Amino acid sequence: MLTKPDTLKYQLLEMIGISGEFPADQLCRLISSPSYAEKIITELKAEKFIRTHYRDKLRGYRLTKQAKEFLLSHRSARFHYYLEGNTETNLIRSEAPRRLRLHQKAEAYLTLLHAGIPVFPDEKPEIFKKDGHTVTMRSLPLFYSSREIKELGAETTKIKNSRSVGVLMAPQCVYAVYNTGNHVLKWEYKTEVRVNAFLQHYLQGLPYSGRPSIRAIMLGTDMDAALGLLTSTGGYKKSLFMLDNSFAHFHYVPNTPCGESQLKLLADPEMMARLNQLLLSDQGSCSTDIPIEHDAVASDGTPTILAYDFDMQRINKFNTGLNVYGLSGNLICFDFQLPCLQQYLSADIRFSSIDFSKFKRGFFHEP
Repeated sequence: MLTKPDTLKYQLLEMIGISGEFPADQLCRLISSPSYAEKIITELKAEKFIRTHYRDKLRGYRLTKQAKEFLLSHRSARFHYYLEGNTETNLIRSEAPRRLRLHQKAEAYLTLLHAGIPVFPDEKPEIFKKDGHTVTMRSLPLFYSSREIKELGAETTKIKNSRSVGVLMAPQCVYAVYNTGNHVLKWEYKTEVRVNAFLQHYLQGLPYSGRPSIRAIMLGTDMDAALGLLTSTGGYKKSLFMLDNSFAHFHYVPNTPCGESQLKLLADPEMMARLNQLLLSDQGSCSTDIPIEHDAVASDGTPTILAYDFDMQRINKFNTGLNVYGLSGNLICFDFQLPCLQQYLSADIRFSSIDFSKFKRGFFHEP
């Protein structure tokens, strides 16, 4: 058997294993060379480890029984959540919405892994169990999938219909993670409010002192999807996502290389503090005379907001506040976020953008 843990072939099997069905259009995010990706797919099919499933315009890769047995025999602790029993990743339903959810989980896992955040169950303490372990602040950030959280059993009954793909525990807060793909996600407000309350209650002291701050991250295909979310009114039956008060802070992160770095930043409060200090070094402190939320005041007295974290709640409130009070303002974001914000915001706003390539070189030391 040629499949070894340090090869791309094995990594693809892992991704299919924890996703249930890996979307074919995400293969380029795992294997950059199209010709090499095709070679790996061909070999895995010849070895009877994977098969292609195409239906309802969704093309994905699934594991064969032989592949599941192989992964379980090598790393049972990593895969038993996903490849044993009556789970959605082991006994895959054929309905398009169920398969699409598996594809969206795979997208999310790729973004998290590329951001350097542990995803696999055997890489972190099992805290979502009745006799679970504790976790230290030093080990954060960590991601726990919705499948791992359900190990608590009856305690999660009230949130079983949540659209969350899992939870990202960062040093400064806990993020409930969602993936909208390229369409506006279905949304049930009361369920997601219960997710917020559940995380506050369950994670206090694990390792946060008191109840942790709960925020949300919405992943999506690109920045066009962000515009769709910002302008959504919930659809005809109000069953789709729209900005509500289920989470006080709701960040948008695209499933792209830019988004992977943004997610890495959101999980590192010290790096965010350094970036904030750099961006606001030539501005004054917040003013109580300005009746809207802001991060600093420019020399001409106009309020400034940092929007590089793409907190949709704050961006919307800033825009609304400027319009209500007839004020002008300043907004600072990354260059890849700028077109979306220019199209969405209606207030009198002066935009400043951060060169993302320079940011990566300065903060992540990437070429």
